[in-house]
Amino acid sequence: MPQSELNLSDSPTFTTARLVELWCAEPVFFASRELSDTYYTEGAIGNYALAYALGWARAPYRLTGKDTGRPRYREDLTPLSGQHYILPAWPVENSPSYRFERFNALSDAYWYAMTNNRVATAREDLPLKRTGKKPNTYRPSNFPQTGRLRIIDRGNRFQTLVFGEGELPEYIRVGKFTSKVRVDVGEALPVRQLPADTYRCNTYLNSADLPPDLEPFAFDLIAIPPASLLKNLQFHGEAWQIGNFLIPANLEFLGGNSRE
Repeated sequence: MPQSELNLSDSPTFTTARLVELWCAEPVFFASRELSDTYYTEGAIGNYALAYALGWARAPYRLTGKDTGRPRYREDLTPLSGQHYILPAWPVENSPSYRFERFNALSDAYWYAMTNNRVATAREDLPLKRTGKKPNTYRPSNFPQTGRLRIIDRGNRFQTLVFGEGELPEYIRVGKFTSKVRVDVGEALPVRQLPADTYRCNTYLNSADLPPDLEPFAFDLIAIPPASLLKNLQFHGEAWQIGNFLIPANLEFLGGNSRE
């Protein structure tokens, strides 16, 4: 591409990026999808989870008031625009290795009874149930009490690109079980701005973080909450080249959209 076709006034938001390897010191679990009583972890680590794990964003331990029942990603992550960004982490191998574990949260009380998605342990409530009333211990619960987990096994390695200055911790904790993950930071690589053209991305991307002017052609979808991930994205638009990696330019958490 001739240098004249590149608008030199448009410089990258970040001038360098660091290639980071994540090594799972403990099994990692996310409830990526649910099939019957089995809860599967997909072979990726979302960049929103990593942003919280790195300490870039903080969330209260318990949500109260109007925040109950709704995520705070917009409030927590969009202030990082232009300061920090991280890609979803992809496995170093073609596919990570998994392990299955069974969990059982049933009560070990002397007496219990199975009710509507709940294990009741208050035997004195049984007569009330027989009269048609519903004691508190018989009301449905919003979490599973038995089932199986497919989790990323310890020893798996993932890679990601980190944008922005600042020290990175040696270890972080991620996932539902706050599993320990080692952070190995590589050298800083320059971010090279490429003009609008057709490209193919060779990293994972968060679908919610893409710039609005990007034109996607084809991709593989990893459907996980809170936002689906993309891999093998073919697109038309400006791009950043970092070493051997090529990604869309101007990636930001939630696309940089801070509006309600």
